[in-house]
Amino acid sequence: MLSLLKKLFLVFIVLFVGQSCQSINSKKEDNKPKIAIAGLAIESSTFSPAKSGVDAFLAREGSDVLNYYPFLQTSTPQREAANWIPTLRGHALPGGIVTRKAYDSLVGKTLALLEKGMPYDGLFFDIHGAMSVQGLDDPEGDFIEKIRALIGNETLISTSMDLHGNVSERLAHHSDLITCYRMAPHEDALESKQRAVDNLLDRLKSGKGKPKYKAWIPVPILLPGEKTSTRIEPGKSLYAKVDPMTKKEGVIDAAIWIGYAWADEPRNHAAVVVTGDDKQAVTEGAEELAQAFWDVRNEFEFVAPTATLKESVALALKSIKKPYIISDMGDNPTAGGAGDVTWTLRELLSNKAFKSDKGPSLIYASIPGPEMILAAEKVGVGGNVSAKVGAMVDDRFSPPLLLNGTVEAIHKGDIHAETEVVIKVGSVRVIVTKKRKPYHHEKDFTNLGLNPRKADIVVVKIGYLVPELYDMRGDWIMALTPGGVDQDLERLGYKRIKRPMFPLDKDMNTVNLKARLIPAADTK
Repeated sequence: MLSLLKKLFLVFIVLFVGQSCQSINSKKEDNKPKIAIAGLAIESSTFSPAKSGVDAFLAREGSDVLNYYPFLQTSTPQREAANWIPTLRGHALPGGIVTRKAYDSLVGKTLALLEKGMPYDGLFFDIHGAMSVQGLDDPEGDFIEKIRALIGNETLISTSMDLHGNVSERLAHHSDLITCYRMAPHEDALESKQRAVDNLLDRLKSGKGKPKYKAWIPVPILLPGEKTSTRIEPGKSLYAKVDPMTKKEGVIDAAIWIGYAWADEPRNHAAVVVTGDDKQAVTEGAEELAQAFWDVRNEFEFVAPTATLKESVALALKSIKKPYIISDMGDNPTAGGAGDVTWTLRELLSNKAFKSDKGPSLIYASIPGPEMILAAEKVGVGGNVSAKVGAMVDDRFSPPLLLNGTVEAIHKGDIHAETEVVIKVGSVRVIVTKKRKPYHHEKDFTNLGLNPRKADIVVVKIGYLVPELYDMRGDWIMALTPGGVDQDLERLGYKRIKRPMFPLDKDMNTVNLKARLIPAADTK
């Protein structure tokens, strides 16, 4: 009997301790801040006839959102520091203006998912900042304002952006913490997103909450990314000033936005924002960065030599450095171009140098052509085809182009292009896609049986070269070609941006670069 009582007592102790441990663990879990994740990212050119619908966005939800961020993988310090509630994070290739139907659908779904998990201590707002929407100015400002109306003003929001995004006063008002990339090309994209999350976790964990001060300065400069790369001066030195600013006592973060040049809205311009708890440090820091930007405005030049397409091809044909890469800049889909302008390809195919299959080898990447895809699939590799490509969206500069050539490769399953084929015409190998796709990586070519390193010339629809192409180049030039992201800003015909604006108004004498202190969202 005594033995039975001892056993029952031991069982009671085990159960009691187990429940106590569970209770303690539960309390520990409950003590973690609850943080939501949401955002939409796209660059939208309003100078392109293209339109972006819902299907343009890769919309991640739930665990797929967490899996996108390396720093939020299982067991990372950031993952363990909070209870994460991922809602919807949508990302699209740069393109035309987003339809109102698509925007309302994506935002509506995000809000519905957010409502299910309320309340929140914090929200990580991961956006690009250059989305344009039909009939709506400042979509990101509208989006965050809708989020605020739902989750309340007490929740701490940390916003992460591309430095080619735009910071309106409304976006700054509803963002308690805000930062952007410090490198172009954006090699620090994930690092910047992690900084936004780390800043959010630090303010929640420390109990400091919302920064006491946010200094916002709109800078009347509007320049393309191809002139403001941080690889070269003056962008390199300008952005080198940002990190030291964040180390000053009383400053949490500092950021400089170049802005997005290919949309015609009042918010499209450069900006500086500094956040922190020391009023003087925050305001002086913002003014110092804004002034530094303004002081070097006349020093920005293209990151590589530029020329007409005709001049670019002539240089490429003479060069002994291979591959010679030509950027077809005006229709760059990574900046918002339609990606289907046929003007450059037409000029190349009409050039006598490439008429014979014994001519200099040239890879053209790429042009959408669903009609050609069907024709190539019908005849197979080795077959001869004749079908039109391009200009289904943007035919302002050249009509659809009839290609007559041989099918050299067919590849299915690409996340962007869906199906890709290689058509050889003379000594030119044209990559034709079912849907538009920028070509950034060597494997984009090798998947099609192409070796870009051995080609004489590679033409890509891009602006400044991404790191992998930059490292691959023998030599490089940027061709001033037409399209929705024309580098000649004066040809675009702005009507709605705030004027005066450099470099459109070159004789600007006085500018207001004083810090505007933006109140917190919970301040009436």
